[in-house]
Amino acid sequence: MAGWWYLGGAFLLLFGILLAPYLYKINWIKDLRLEGKGKKVLANHLESKKRKLGKLPPVYPNGWFALLESSQLGRGQVKHVAALGQNFAVYRTDNGTVRILDAYCPHLGANMAEGGRVKGDCLECPFHGWQFRGSDGQCDHIPYADKIPHIARTKTWKCCEANEIIFVWYHAEGLEPHWEPQTINHVLNRTWRYQGRNEFLINCHIQEVAENGADSAHLSAVHGPAIFTKISRFLSSFARHQWSNVNWTPHNSFLESLSSKEGNESKKQNGENLRHRAYMTLRHRLILFEKFEVLHLDVNVQQIGPGYVELMMETSLGSMCIFQTVTPMEPLLQKVTHVMYSPPVLSPYASMLFLGECLMFERDVAIWNRKKFEKQPLLVKEDKSIIAYRRWYSQFYSQHSPSYHAAMKSLQW
Repeated sequence: MAGWWYLGGAFLLLFGILLAPYLYKINWIKDLRLEGKGKKVLANHLESKKRKLGKLPPVYPNGWFALLESSQLGRGQVKHVAALGQNFAVYRTDNGTVRILDAYCPHLGANMAEGGRVKGDCLECPFHGWQFRGSDGQCDHIPYADKIPHIARTKTWKCCEANEIIFVWYHAEGLEPHWEPQTINHVLNRTWRYQGRNEFLINCHIQEVAENGADSAHLSAVHGPAIFTKISRFLSSFARHQWSNVNWTPHNSFLESLSSKEGNESKKQNGENLRHRAYMTLRHRLILFEKFEVLHLDVNVQQIGPGYVELMMETSLGSMCIFQTVTPMEPLLQKVTHVMYSPPVLSPYASMLFLGECLMFERDVAIWNRKKFEKQPLLVKEDKSIIAYRRWYSQFYSQHSPSYHAAMKSLQW
């Protein structure tokens, strides 16, 4: 059995090397809502209008959300991002600091991210040249005025960069962040390299995307058939994916388990501020002819807040990771991205795995685009992780978190 395992691994590595020129640094961008020819796109659009929404949770939870990738914003650049019911002007100063202001100038409403200029720490409005500091939003200069009104300021947004991603802090009650995404050392010191990305636009509630992690039963149903099913039914008849050792745990439960094993109460106390984390483990095998097991992957997942996930993958050839971000562009429109990093020597293998991840994720998207949110789902005891997930996720909603109808009204003129 071990010989077949190594032989299968060697074959897959060779396959990846041969395909490396085509797969290296994948940039996979899809909007499956618009897939197909004109008539099919129109039919999908009309069908989506008929879809029942269900009783939805608030549409914008509290937490850190990705707006851009670091490579998309150079020094002295400003970009407009509409998300979370807001319009952001995201810019990078000449010294490399990222700032985020409300996009609309409080003077006469011009969008400062469209044609605005970066001046030191300030963003200059293209309409009349007013300059607003990124540090506190205060107007710093009006080219034709002798005195600047003390009320001349715009809203600033807390932001940070981690793992080459630019995040903004959103909180319906205006509370300050008590945690931040942290950069993984392998990405920070460049020992792991960027291997590719994908991007999907999905019609669903943000909570449903991460809920897949707690829904172990869907793995066999949705992700059991081999990834080349669409290419050839013959090929798919002798291969399938097997998922095992699946476990989803919120941080507090994980910590209690750890403390009981180690008898270390200090770990429990130190972890009280990590309630925003949850953990998942799973093991993948590709089964050939119902006899041989190849492509072993052990995946350790951290859900960090409502819209950010780190997937660490242990393979027979080494470690690699995928960062997933979920950002509500509109109440039921999520932008989901995956960015992959690995050691340079594993680039071909990482590209092959990432292609598989892209194809697998499309299966989830096809369901999300058409499903209804069930506030009180009919569950069996084997679905208990879904209940635990929803209880954990509810911490990201607060009194003034916007409902679907309130958020939709704000989008209408």
